[in-house]
Amino acid sequence: MIFIAARFRVKPEHADAWPELTREFTEATRKEPGNLWFDWSRSLEDPNEYVLLEAFADDGAVPHVSSEPFQKATAELPRYLQETPRIRNVQLEGDGWDELGEMAVR
Repeated sequence: MIFIAARFRVKPEHADAWPELTREFTEATRKEPGNLWFDWSRSLEDPNEYVLLEAFADDGAVPHVSSEPFQKATAELPRYLQETPRIRNVQLEGDGWDELGEMAVR
C-alpha cells in the first residue's frame, strides 16, 4: 500500500473551519477506488496544524492525484494555509494497520 502522512499549517482564522473546508475533498477521496483510509487529526500542541493520514492500494494513488476532487482541493485549499504542507509518502507491505504488540489489550 501507499501510506501518506501530511501536515497542514492552517491560518489561525481558518483553523476551526478546516474540517468543513476539506469535507467535500475528504468525502470524495474516501469513495475513490483503492482508498484504504483518509483521516484528519488536529495537533494537540498547535491548534492550527492538522495531520492527514491516508493510504491507497498500490494502484490507487495515481488516479487520486488526477481526480477532479484532488485538482479542486489543490486549487482552492492553499489560500487557507500558512505554508506549503509537509508530506511523507512511502510504499509499505500489507493493506491495513498492524497491532502495537507492546500495548496489547488482554
